[in-house]
Amino acid sequence: MANILVVEDDIETAREIVAELTSHGHQVETIEDGLEGLHLAIDKPFDAVTLDRMLPGLDGLGFVERLRAAHIETPVLMISALGDVDDRIAGLRAGGDDYMTKPFASNEMAMRVEVLVRRHNQRASQSNMLTVGGIEIDLIQRKVRVEGEAVRLLHMEFRLLEFLARNAGEIVSRRIIFERVWGYYFDPGANLINVHVGRLRKKLDRPGKPSAIVTVKGEGYRLDAA
Repeated sequence: MANILVVEDDIETAREIVAELTSHGHQVETIEDGLEGLHLAIDKPFDAVTLDRMLPGLDGLGFVERLRAAHIETPVLMISALGDVDDRIAGLRAGGDDYMTKPFASNEMAMRVEVLVRRHNQRASQSNMLTVGGIEIDLIQRKVRVEGEAVRLLHMEFRLLEFLARNAGEIVSRRIIFERVWGYYFDPGANLINVHVGRLRKKLDRPGKPSAIVTVKGEGYRLDAA
């Protein structure tokens, strides 16, 4: 059983979400205002959040950006009528963990929430620290140091680095990265991975040393353990 926050200003949609989640045994709180929902998500421990994109007070993108800025890692499923690829990418780039478009199948929504909760709990139960070469990753505090120097990463940059570090020395394909880091089962285009890899390299690499993240042409990426 999980404790889930539903941030949704459409009454009928909120009722649908609540009915499905409670039928799966979860406890649910609802709120209609984005800013009030953000304060609640920061102040109380939730296992997951379902979040509309278009909200009074604060929209969904602003909500999740501020949530991540507060170092709150509660998984977020964004649910919106805005279903274009660019809209989905914007939601995930802001810090959302998954994205569904309206109308949606209630049972699929509940399953996605449960998958997010399970993944989050698995990550929390694993080792608190990862070390790859000169890169130290604190999984609890979400902090990174490179050769002793603190490096500030955005939410999805951290998730990408964590995934690469867990598979250090191995080539991971773009498809696997999309599935494991973004939760996509398709390539959304728009050079999403390229952009994040480029940002990571700028933050991780040191003058005179090879890049920590290696591009293996036609295969994917590898975080070097050396």
